[in-house]
Amino acid sequence: MASSLSTRPWHVNPSARSWRAGTTIDDPGTFHRSMNGYRASDLVELDGVAATLGIGRVLVKDESDRFGLPAFKALGASWAIARTVTSRLALPRVPASFDDLRAAVAEHRGLTLVTATDGNHGRAVARVASWLGLSSRVYIPGGLSDAARNGITAEGAELIESDSIYDDVVRLAAESTAGRADELLVQDTSWPGYEDVPQWIVDGYSTLFTEADAQLTELGAMTFDLVVVPTGVGSLLQSAIEHYRGRSRWHPGVLGVEPVTAACVTLSRDAGEIVSVDTSTPTRMAGLNCGTPSSIAWPALRDGADATIGVTDDEAVSASRQLATFGISSGPCGAASLAGLRALVGDDSRRLALGLGPDSVVVLISTESLAANPLPADDDSSSS
Repeated sequence: MASSLSTRPWHVNPSARSWRAGTTIDDPGTFHRSMNGYRASDLVELDGVAATLGIGRVLVKDESDRFGLPAFKALGASWAIARTVTSRLALPRVPASFDDLRAAVAEHRGLTLVTATDGNHGRAVARVASWLGLSSRVYIPGGLSDAARNGITAEGAELIESDSIYDDVVRLAAESTAGRADELLVQDTSWPGYEDVPQWIVDGYSTLFTEADAQLTELGAMTFDLVVVPTGVGSLLQSAIEHYRGRSRWHPGVLGVEPVTAACVTLSRDAGEIVSVDTSTPTRMAGLNCGTPSSIAWPALRDGADATIGVTDDEAVSASRQLATFGISSGPCGAASLAGLRALVGDDSRRLALGLGPDSVVVLISTESLAANPLPADDDSSSS
């Protein structure tokens, strides 16, 4: 797919801010705060970047360290596992704390948590499984970095490698658990008949945005105009939309950012229905290399996102390097948010479509550290 500013994937929905989320969710924040090592991730101001981009303030929600893992995924995985175990063991309610959850599974050590991943989600599932004394099995597509593979096995997971694309290994993982009562699929994308667990993962991500709300207030922000979210199957973007379309006092625009080679959300929005794209072309944004939007996310993605945009590998790498100058470790996936903002403000019509001006406040979600997806030592992409 072409990657110039004039032809990059882009879809804007002028009526998005009128969309409203459904019923309120159980608050996973209390559960997360009970977990060992919990702390709110940092919200870092990029001094000077805002002026360069013609914006009032640019801040980054730095998810490079969640519970000792190099990405935000443990927020969703832990909450979904708590809900899944509650359902499987027929517990009367979700355990109030992680210690309570550990006690609940103490007599059920034969359970195995199963998932497919392009990196960080699988490692998060494996980490939570190890904390609970449970086994885990993780399926991965071809092309996953050594860092991602080693991170998963370091958590004690059984790793099932494949040359297939992400969508295919999701099917393999799901099929492997069929008819096995002691195996629990914890997948962060949905399809007809498999909706509860992915929604619990989305709900778990809401802690990230609740933290950002409080941090903006502490920093004296009087307005909040745009949140920018790296997007794969759309689960984190769905969480942002649902949070800021009725569950938060803030009501910013929402921008999703995808690789130009895997812009399944943008192309689905163009088509008005879920479509799949070929993701066999490698991308540095491996965690976003997803070919089909999550079905439960689709209504929010279609109607509640102000815009979605595609960025190139070079743009994501350049953004990663710029974030490093601020002391923020962000791999190409996490830095896609900054790359997307640059692409947005570099085009006057797109900037106007989202109403960005010299007083606007923008929050970028940096979803993973550079350790999760290192750049090759000989990378010669242009720097910032």
